[in-house]
Amino acid sequence: MKKLFFAVLFSTAFSQMTMAQNFYDINTINTIEIEFEESNWDYLLDQLKAAGNEERLMGAVTINGQAFDSVGVRYKGNSSYNSNQVKNPFNIKLDYIIDDQELDGYGTLKLSNGFKDPSFVRETLGYEIARKYLPGSLSNYANVYVNETHLGLYTSNQDVDKYFMRTHFSGDENARIKGEISNGGFGQGVWKWLGTDSTAYTGLYALESDFGWADMISFLDTLNNHNEYVEQVLNVDRLLWLLAFDILVVNLDAPVNMPQNYYLYKDGAGRFNIIPWDLNETFGVFGMVIGGPPLNLYQRQHLDPFFNSTNSNYPIISKILNNPLYKRMYVAHMKTMLEELFTNDWYVDRALEIQDIIDAHVRADPNKLYSYQDFLNNVNNSIGGGQQSIPGITELMGERISFLNSHSWFQATAPEIGDIIIIPETPAPNSEIWVTADVEDATLVKLAFRHANSARFEKTDMFDDGNHNDGAAGDGVYGASLIAGSSDIQYYIFTENNEAATFSPARAEYQFYTINITGDVVINEFMADNETTVADQDGEYDDWIEFYNNSENTLSLGGYFLSDDSAEPDQWVFPDTTIAAGGYLIVWADNDEGQEGLHANFKLSKSGETIILSNQDLNILDEVNFGQQKPDTTTGRYPNGTGDFIEMLPSFGAENMSGFVGAVENLPAPTLIFSLHQNHPNPFSQKTTIVFNLNESCDVSLDVYNAFGKKVEQLFNGHLQAGEHRFCWQADKLIPGIYFYKLSSGHQTQVRKMVRN
Repeated sequence: MKKLFFAVLFSTAFSQMTMAQNFYDINTINTIEIEFEESNWDYLLDQLKAAGNEERLMGAVTINGQAFDSVGVRYKGNSSYNSNQVKNPFNIKLDYIIDDQELDGYGTLKLSNGFKDPSFVRETLGYEIARKYLPGSLSNYANVYVNETHLGLYTSNQDVDKYFMRTHFSGDENARIKGEISNGGFGQGVWKWLGTDSTAYTGLYALESDFGWADMISFLDTLNNHNEYVEQVLNVDRLLWLLAFDILVVNLDAPVNMPQNYYLYKDGAGRFNIIPWDLNETFGVFGMVIGGPPLNLYQRQHLDPFFNSTNSNYPIISKILNNPLYKRMYVAHMKTMLEELFTNDWYVDRALEIQDIIDAHVRADPNKLYSYQDFLNNVNNSIGGGQQSIPGITELMGERISFLNSHSWFQATAPEIGDIIIIPETPAPNSEIWVTADVEDATLVKLAFRHANSARFEKTDMFDDGNHNDGAAGDGVYGASLIAGSSDIQYYIFTENNEAATFSPARAEYQFYTINITGDVVINEFMADNETTVADQDGEYDDWIEFYNNSENTLSLGGYFLSDDSAEPDQWVFPDTTIAAGGYLIVWADNDEGQEGLHANFKLSKSGETIILSNQDLNILDEVNFGQQKPDTTTGRYPNGTGDFIEMLPSFGAENMSGFVGAVENLPAPTLIFSLHQNHPNPFSQKTTIVFNLNESCDVSLDVYNAFGKKVEQLFNGHLQAGEHRFCWQADKLIPGIYFYKLSSGHQTQVRKMVRN
């Protein structure tokens, strides 16, 4: 059985249908109000910008009604900043003076002004596309006011900071470096070897961590001078995804052309990972090519998919795509992007959907850099003329898609991967596992696997020789064996022939399949945003983690370790603690060990991170990497104790029930069968009305659950015609508290929270 696990975020296009609003929800237009005591604040910010030392002007900020004091503000940007314009981009540091002053875990806000983007969707759409294939910033919009004056609508992009690293890499203490031009670095290429003196690199890189020059220089030495070992120091697959993205969408203000607008982070496996940044000039806005004349529209539409692959000034590409294997992997990744998002015009529909969200706000923007008509036109048509012309997104990509799909490398016949079978389907720890796959037109088949999120994927050959549980020799079924450890196995299949390559899942390595190892003690459920669901013994609504014992014996956890940081797996040690057979155990993740009971010395991040359970020898027994969490909602295993992690109703210390949505693939959202509205009134005393609309006639069920996941009432279960439907819930016999109502039809589900007083 195939089991897809998506490594970073549950906030996929489908699951966003039920996601509670958060600061970077694309459907939320935030309001950011900045207050300075100084009336000449603009002049002061201009002076700080001119000084170039990133000093800040202190003020107060109110975000969606929530006040933050002693905040540091500065202007940001290079060409997007102009001292003569009203609407300049902002960098707002909430924790400038007050440590840990954050909003949903975010300490720094970065606001862009729509420079060179009349469509106002390039950044948000670009980041949304990139996030499907590699870690990337969240992005949405905000109306910004200064001293009660409306400056306009801004794009709000998540900072690539320590919090970002914890979310995507299970740690934040390693080397973090930004590709950034300064001190004459322009035109020096990207990732060239410049010797062992770190001063030679300061014009091209900015150190964002406390250390890292030695790591960076060693990485560049290996890439350029010992290239056969590059996989030890670089996440090559991650780089291939970024190259495919940048070149596909003609993002030339990026490291495929310019030595800027990206980050590097060294992960727990010792490899640098590239992260995209500053996507306002995606879709062909930036036409200057280093070392050559600017590109006209035709040349951008027909940009070589192997752009700069033979240019020695660009080891970032030339030292990678000179490897035939990597070149085939790169083409496979770009083909996946084309097939999933471009050939089917998903990108067009999504651009227009985002424009619909912000339309009224763009129209009301008093300082927009382009006209409202330009905003409406630029998805499809160029704005301006000559070298300053900004291509229409579809004007660029329509021809580009045809060009790439007709390219000989993209026409090559790739292997096909069919059914993948795991035997046994739910292996026990330390047992042998067989993986088989149906593959056609392949000369090589590899099984890639790892036992922890922070580890590198190891690769082993799969064989069609009749000796690897693969049936008869030459029948197109390939097999390989693995030895299970105590934690789940993440894996994917890679295959190639002399012309092309194929991955399964297609978005590997960023996405992968999971083989669930049925361990004795597992992380069973957790809540990272406990607002009103369940309190600890002191009445505090803290994060919590639930463990379950799958065995038939009482087990001791004394000396086991629990952590939210792969770099520090022994962060918290269990005291002398047992968990009964088939029993549950709760640990409060509240960083308050002084309280009675089990209280870990860390908190969970509701925006995503990792939970790791290890034994006394620091062998990982269980691990879950999760993304943005909803208030008063949990993520847990279903079926209880053994299944995949899905979003669900809370079941504190009890058997898990099925969730709202499962681990669904991050693809364009399907057509909704229904839309479920918030009940009214809410809160309510005895009764409330629930309303939903059906887009088509279908079978639906409408159920009510309490805060612990127990169904308390079924309001309807049957067939309904299309249209609006109303149900009144009479709750006078139930105690006051939090309840959830869930509407389901087929594979689609929506849930809302309500409160009975």
